[in-house]
Amino acid sequence: MTEPGLFELEAVVVGQPKRSRWRRYVGPALAVSTVKGTPLAWVTYTGDTYAVLTITSGEFVVRIEQFGPLEFRFTDAADREVGTAGARGLIKTRKLSLQTEQGRQLLLTRLDLLYAEWHLTETDPEGGQAPEILGRVTVSTIDSWIGLQQYVVEMDPRLDASERRTVVASVVCLHLLRRPPGGSAAPV
Repeated sequence: MTEPGLFELEAVVVGQPKRSRWRRYVGPALAVSTVKGTPLAWVTYTGDTYAVLTITSGEFVVRIEQFGPLEFRFTDAADREVGTAGARGLIKTRKLSLQTEQGRQLLLTRLDLLYAEWHLTETDPEGGQAPEILGRVTVSTIDSWIGLQQYVVEMDPRLDASERRTVVASVVCLHLLRRPPGGSAAPV
């Protein structure tokens, strides 16, 4: 029996790989794994405006291109746009607007800055009625000494593989907004 693919899982973990406090770290910026810790993919930065997601075999999955401080575009191996993410406002890590390959609009929001959980919905939670939650992203610090972050990404079984790809790529964007490459260890 083969393991399910990266975008067939209902939950994955996106996090900064553990590293020595005393040595310079050379490796991927983020690792994507199962909840049990089996590595699935790596995220590497290729300059200040690009991040690349590849599965552990080295196969390219998606490129995440940053336009300005708050807009991202996701492209596949054929250089086709397969999703976008963007933030607005002064508190840029409170809400990300996502668009999937099929044009479905999703929101990744948290109620306030003290919450460590974002909800994936189709409608804005601030719009009145409580929206249906299609997923959750929970952030935690896995090494407080050097401030390593991890994001547990839970997705509704009704999301298809391309929608899950957009959600995982948006979590990489969320990390980039909170901790830009070469930035300080403290999250925004």
